[in-house]
Amino acid sequence: MTTPLLQVEDLRTWVASGDRIARAVDGVSFSIERGETFALLGESGCGKSLTALSIMRLLPDAGAIVSGRVRLDGTDLVALPERRMRDFRGRKIAMIFQEPGASLNPVMSVGDQVRETLARHLGLVGDAADRRVLELFDAVGIPDPERRLGEFPFQLSGGLKQRVMIAAALACEPQLLIADEPTTALDVTIQAQVLELLRDIQRRSGMSMLLITHDLGVVAETAHRVAVMYAGEIVETAPREIFFSRPAHPYTRKLFASVPGESARDAPLAVIRGAVPPLWQTFEGCRFADRCDRAGEVCVQVVPTFRPVAPGQSARCHLYNDDGPGVVTETAPAAVAPPRSVGSVAPDTLLEVEGLKIHFPIRKGLFKRVVGHVRAVDGISLTIPRGRTLALVGESGCGKTTAGKGIVRLLPATAGAIRFEGVDLLQLDQARLRRRRRDFQIIFQDPFASLNPRMRVLEIVGEGIAALGIATTAGEREARVDMLLAQVGLAYDMKYRYPHEFSGGQRQRIAIARALAVNPKLIVCDEPTSALDVSVQAQILNLLRELQERLGLSYLFITHNISVVEFLAHEVAVMYLGRIVEHGNVHDVLHSPAHPYTQALLSAVPRIDAADRRSVVRLQGDMPSPAAPPPGCHFEPRCPKAKVACAQAYPTEVTLSAGHRVRCILYPE
Repeated sequence: MTTPLLQVEDLRTWVASGDRIARAVDGVSFSIERGETFALLGESGCGKSLTALSIMRLLPDAGAIVSGRVRLDGTDLVALPERRMRDFRGRKIAMIFQEPGASLNPVMSVGDQVRETLARHLGLVGDAADRRVLELFDAVGIPDPERRLGEFPFQLSGGLKQRVMIAAALACEPQLLIADEPTTALDVTIQAQVLELLRDIQRRSGMSMLLITHDLGVVAETAHRVAVMYAGEIVETAPREIFFSRPAHPYTRKLFASVPGESARDAPLAVIRGAVPPLWQTFEGCRFADRCDRAGEVCVQVVPTFRPVAPGQSARCHLYNDDGPGVVTETAPAAVAPPRSVGSVAPDTLLEVEGLKIHFPIRKGLFKRVVGHVRAVDGISLTIPRGRTLALVGESGCGKTTAGKGIVRLLPATAGAIRFEGVDLLQLDQARLRRRRRDFQIIFQDPFASLNPRMRVLEIVGEGIAALGIATTAGEREARVDMLLAQVGLAYDMKYRYPHEFSGGQRQRIAIARALAVNPKLIVCDEPTSALDVSVQAQILNLLRELQERLGLSYLFITHNISVVEFLAHEVAVMYLGRIVEHGNVHDVLHSPAHPYTQALLSAVPRIDAADRRSVVRLQGDMPSPAAPPPGCHFEPRCPKAKVACAQAYPTEVTLSAGHRVRCILYPE
């Protein structure tokens, strides 16, 4: 039997926080075989990233490895002095960080950043280094690599920055690659390309990979073995097939039950109550006991041991003691929401957008003359009935967020009409528009950036109430804030805290409370769950659906998460380069996609169930610039089904069935 490439034995990493010590990694042990992908799952705050940083010896100043061993090909990395550890980083072990924008040096060209690694470890300089960088850029799918060598990170899209990070990590062909959420902020099409690239390199070089993620679909398609981490400990390990067919630990089963999708459409998603416990405390029993539906007296009093459950599968749970019940099936949630109506009776139209265009001028020269326009939104039309959800999907840069901001008049429109309850918002002056603003609100993608860090929750939520005259006295405003916080599942005494004192999920609830404060009829939700764990995402999605059913709210839900669309939306519109290319009810569009772009988008979605996976449609190149869109169909340069006529004129809209419309030459009128 061969020796594993990486062996982590009883690793303990502590982080000082004031006068407290957080045991962020508390006795973690696992191994990774040569050529294997080992996935590490768990909620934020469980210690996944700190485990990776401990292996790399890149801990923050407040962190330290207090015990344990990390053996890479027989060498204990923990025992190495920093000077020798530098020879290992980049050469034998490399890491792709979660946020490429923060990891790349903003004042160095991307070519120089990869050359730096080659010079340090391989001694390559000059033309030899340039040739190697071009090979790497070509291998990771960066278009026009010669031109990109001299560009800086701010000139690249998120997907291209992530590819540069991968190129730098793979420059010296490391034995082990650590990928920390490498696709979290990427569109599904770019995500599919990045994952396929990593798998291809792994097949060719025999590289091992530690994949840190909270996306179960990515794990199902990529990993060989899986470990679940909770509160600094590994609570379950298993081969991929066993893990997805028979998850053992109650925490793992709750994570599975929190995943949205069409199968969960008629009932609330399972929610893991509470939060990951603070890691500075001393645990007397199971760390998951306070949140576990199956916890008993022994769980609170006795620390569970890590014991075998099935061949290759182990779990840290009292259910698998000698006198325990063994593998169990999680019961369904008790509360069941009524089925989502998709009947033929059309509800009243709340919002009607017709031919909306939002163009931004391009100015050059000393006098800043307009030399062109960025056609961010280029003539979209859509309707949203009362009490319904329209999902707007598409790649980054297609204009989804711009359209959402334009609809609520946060960006000026170039042309078109936005009729809200029959009134064209574009024809209102500022005074009349101000009076209507209580009817439509927006929830931004990043709640931390959209909440004023110098204001308490009472002031953040109460600001709109005061500005629009919802309550006249301070006492009335405070009472309404208390009611809103209770409505989104927060305690009333949290109103005295500042945004930095909350978790990501709690901040998003505050943003929802602020949007609800003025009794809106329409809420634009811009990627409200994209950065959340599946457990927190389930809470937010349940909350949004409950509020819709109770208050009759309408949503424009902007997202690239198709499983969220399946769970929450009634209709879906697919957007590409400023225009809607397909529109219809959720079932028709997601199960019978007509436009080649929709087909490619859906084929790239990672699925837990192998039966649901589609053959991935490869798109060539990147999305064209909205400042110079292609003539004819905008998707023609990347379309695998393109014809000569596609480049001559933009296709007209064709109705395929009741409510299902598409703009494509493949479907003649």
